[in-house]
This record gives sequence, structure tokens and C-alpha cells, in this order.
Amino acid sequence: MTVHRVVFDTSTLVSAALRLDSIPHQALLQAMRFCDLCASEATLNELKEVMARAKFHRYLTDAAREKFVQRIENNVRRFVVQEDALSLDPACRDPKDNKFLALVAKSEAEVLVSSDEDLLVLDPWKDVRVVRPADFLNLVG
Repeated sequence: MTVHRVVFDTSTLVSAALRLDSIPHQALLQAMRFCDLCASEATLNELKEVMARAKFHRYLTDAAREKFVQRIENNVRRFVVQEDALSLDPACRDPKDNKFLALVAKSEAEVLVSSDEDLLVLDPWKDVRVVRPADFLNLVG
């Protein structure tokens, strides 16, 4: 499968940031190397908010977390997305995750990489694969 555009959800990006030897980090590197990594203001804002949470202070310094977010912001293709629940059929059972589906639809991404069961149960979503990071590595490897 040729993957031109890919969306990563926040949980997968956080996992990639926390462990540089992890499968999510390897998947992110592959996506940044071979695909357009797609993001919207809503997805980037959520990443910033989550990475700033106090519970991550013990894993990464403030500077390391800020550097990771900056790296993502510098390496994504941004899309302006109006989150319209009517166009998200089926919508995610967790409404907070609809921003990723809206981004997939707007960007015409072929794959959504996620560690979130609320998104994974949708695979495939409108002919878009919703896969775990390890499965993404198999798709592009």
C-alpha cells in the first residue's frame, strides 16, 4: 500500500515522544520520511496541551517536550478543518476523537495511526485504514 498522507493521533505522538526506542517513535520517523504527516490546529493544540501536563514532567524536561512539539509543528502539512459531525459518518464513539476523523477527511489521508481503541474499532473508516503504529510500519515497510 502506498501511503502519501497520514494522520497520527495524540496518544501515538505522546508515546513517540516518551520513548525514542518505541514502535510509535519508529512509525513517526517513517511517516515523516516517506509521507505527508497531516495536522490541524485542533490536533496540534491537543498535542501541546497534553505534552504540557504535569504527569509527563518526570519523563521529559520542559525543553525536550517543547522541542518535540516544535519538531512536529515544523514537519506537518497543515489543513484547515471545520469539525462537522454530520460529515463524520460514522463518528467516533468518543467525540473528542472526531477531530482526527475530520482531519483524515479533509487531508484525504490514507491512514490514521492510533493507539486508541475508540478509533481503532472504526478500521476501515471510509476506506481509510485505522491502524496501530506497528501495523503502520508494516504498511510502509
